[in-house]
Amino acid sequence: MTRAEPLVVVSAAAVELEAAPRPGWLVEGLWAAEGVGVIGGAPKCCKTWLALDLAVSVASGTDALGRFPVATPGPVLVYGAEDAPVRLRDRIEAIAQARGLALADLDLGLIVAETLRLDAEQDLARLRATLEARRPRLLILDPLVRLHRIDENSAGEMSALLGALRALQRQHHLALVLVHHLRKNGARRGQDGQSLRGSGDLHAWGDSNLYLRRRERHLLLSVEHRSAPSPPPSTLELAEEPAVHLRVVEGGPVDAEVALDTADRIVALLSAGAPMSREAMRAALHARNTTIGEALVRLRAADRVERCEGGFRLREAIPVPHPRDERERNGAP
Repeated sequence: MTRAEPLVVVSAAAVELEAAPRPGWLVEGLWAAEGVGVIGGAPKCCKTWLALDLAVSVASGTDALGRFPVATPGPVLVYGAEDAPVRLRDRIEAIAQARGLALADLDLGLIVAETLRLDAEQDLARLRATLEARRPRLLILDPLVRLHRIDENSAGEMSALLGALRALQRQHHLALVLVHHLRKNGARRGQDGQSLRGSGDLHAWGDSNLYLRRRERHLLLSVEHRSAPSPPPSTLELAEEPAVHLRVVEGGPVDAEVALDTADRIVALLSAGAPMSREAMRAALHARNTTIGEALVRLRAADRVERCEGGFRLREAIPVPHPRDERERNGAP
């Protein structure tokens, strides 16, 4: 039997930084440059509106949702399997109009095809040829359920499909967004990735994932990244003026779950042992001052955090006396 050649191993310290540049942003804080991932949410949670907001932002170089700067603008391609091109055009034009942009000035193309099956080699080859010709910075495919005929619950089948998409992303140096559904009985906020419909491979695949959950008249946007801290959740609404578009609601009613989540993150910060000021917590967690304040109120009310020199620290646990110690203090044998 022929002896196998060993794999090449180099010292980590010897790896040149130029050979492995650190990942940057496509949209700062929202989507990684050349990152793949999912926009997930229940039906009627404006997932397509959010995807098209990203499309207009990257194509124009304007802030996504009016808040997140675009770091690397460029051409965009969108395939909407459930919407006719004219309906997509109407939505894109409304978003552009809300920003004072002319639709004709956007380098934003719509892929027009009756079907696009990512598990069919012929369709995948046509998509590769399209990407080679158009060289987009961002590709949006909406929704995933209409783009294949495989079993979404099969880890093997989903892994093959997602592997093909990752290969496309690497070959063409683009960011790739899949729009997908959450299960109806989805997990709580903070666990949205676990409630994506189908195999858990989909959650693990994403470099950046965005999740939308409805809160009465508003939407709660949560973000997670593989290689960067997540920004605090944002409250969104579908505004009608000057044209229909998604926007961030400043000081919006982000519910108590957000404060609870921030409280857990504060405890994690303070568990290192060193006191932290409120300003240091804001900087570390990228959270608003009011969110930090509400979380600290909850933690102090629960006797988990106390003020100290330098800011705040975790309260030391009060030891529970052993019954034998109690008896000895009371003079019992």
